[in-house]
Amino acid sequence: MEISRSEQKRRIKQLEELVKELVKLPPGLLDQAPLPDEARELALEVAGLKGGARKRQIKYITKLLRQEPVDPLYEFLTQRKGTELLKKKKFHEVEYWRDSLVEESIAAHKEAKASREQLSEDWQSSVVQAIAVELPRVDRIELTRLSCFFARSRNPKHSREIFRLLQAAQEYRMREPVDRGE
Repeated sequence: MEISRSEQKRRIKQLEELVKELVKLPPGLLDQAPLPDEARELALEVAGLKGGARKRQIKYITKLLRQEPVDPLYEFLTQRKGTELLKKKKFHEVEYWRDSLVEESIAAHKEAKASREQLSEDWQSSVVQAIAVELPRVDRIELTRLSCFFARSRNPKHSREIFRLLQAAQEYRMREPVDRGE
């Protein structure tokens, strides 16, 4: 799936929110954070900055972390400060998957209409395949069916149902490692 510029900007904004939370941590906790050394040093310096200098420093740290895996940072903050940032990130992932699927189904519906055919409920979706890699327990047939219905009718009920289906599969995936350990 190709990520749109808008989605890239949203992800950078999420990362910036993560950095803002990180720089609020006391130095002792910040030393324990899974950060590259340069980012850790810069985050420690932010405490003494105010106004524009603080914003610039946060943006620079964000830029440094773009190429780094951020899941360990979310987990670290979740353990220290609660789950709000992680919940927000997961919510945006589900939104992105739903929007990508809806856009693909609308495009497929237009193509089918142009060739005087009708989009079938079992149409082949590359987005559903990509989602299935991330969420193995998701009901692929139901996703393609609902996206087909949405493309035909533009009824928001189908879009909401896609969101619920994706969210349930994501929650199941998040609980899965815990279930195995018991």
